[in-house]
Amino acid sequence: MRYRNHVIRTALVMLLAVACNAYAAEGGYAPPWSKPMVKGEPFTIGGIENAPDLHGDVNDPQLVVFFAGNQYMLVNRLLEGFMHKYPKYTRVFAETLPPGVLSRQIKRGGIVVGNMRISLRPDVYTAGKGRIRGMQKHLGWFGKTEDYARNRLAIMTAKGNPAHVTGWASLAEPNLKLCMPNPVTEGIANHAIIPALRKSGGKKLVDAVYHDKVKAGTTLLTHIHHRQTPMMIMDGQCQAGAVWYTEAYFHAHIAGHPLSMVKIPMRENHIVTYTAAAMKNAPHPQAAADFLAFLVSPEGQAIYRHYGFMAPKGKR
Repeated sequence: MRYRNHVIRTALVMLLAVACNAYAAEGGYAPPWSKPMVKGEPFTIGGIENAPDLHGDVNDPQLVVFFAGNQYMLVNRLLEGFMHKYPKYTRVFAETLPPGVLSRQIKRGGIVVGNMRISLRPDVYTAGKGRIRGMQKHLGWFGKTEDYARNRLAIMTAKGNPAHVTGWASLAEPNLKLCMPNPVTEGIANHAIIPALRKSGGKKLVDAVYHDKVKAGTTLLTHIHHRQTPMMIMDGQCQAGAVWYTEAYFHAHIAGHPLSMVKIPMRENHIVTYTAAAMKNAPHPQAAADFLAFLVSPEGQAIYRHYGFMAPKGKR
């Protein structure tokens, strides 16, 4: 009887997994994972016609913000809060792409998404504090800056963690299929994940995850992990992936997706501070100043706390 019950439970789990994968493949779990903040004729078709990392009004905006991509889950709510506090701004636009992509977009004068080109210049650029400092040193792009949030790492898995991932060491398991941010294109890899892996297991662990398993095909490298990693896990392409804590928290607790989070102890983690910088050549300098003020205001900070971000140093 116990064996029979076990077989039945196993079959149900397998059927559920197949159903979840089919649902995800059909666009049921496809981005953008948020309601649009603008009005108009809705025409978003998961997996076919959507632009999840372009937010707001692209038509003659009064404020343009280039966000580090990991904040995609709160941007619409944040911009709505900003416009409520500053009602003179009725058209705002934001992008939530990897900071390296955003900096190249600025240098090249635009970005092409599918058949669409966007040539808007940002008023505000946000990224990790170290990146902002480095860019300012070499490019001199920025005026005023504000530290507005902190984040740390976690591991995202399928719901219930069926692969029994317990921490960084688990990622070296030869048969565990990973989706990991590409060090060439995503700052989270070089500036957070690799240092955390090295802290936990030394060069051996880094090489296992980012060399041996890449070569073996059991580590798949992403281009935009904050969208690809959850989709790839839900599609069954991989079993786990290193992400920002807030991304795993969002999918497991807010979005209601079949995903779980493995927390990483602070002693093995890597904390980053996010900095917002007003561009020296901002098309809308007053809007940039107002938005920086909103980020560190009680209203702005409450939104970041709701989505699992930590306060910047010196603030609660």
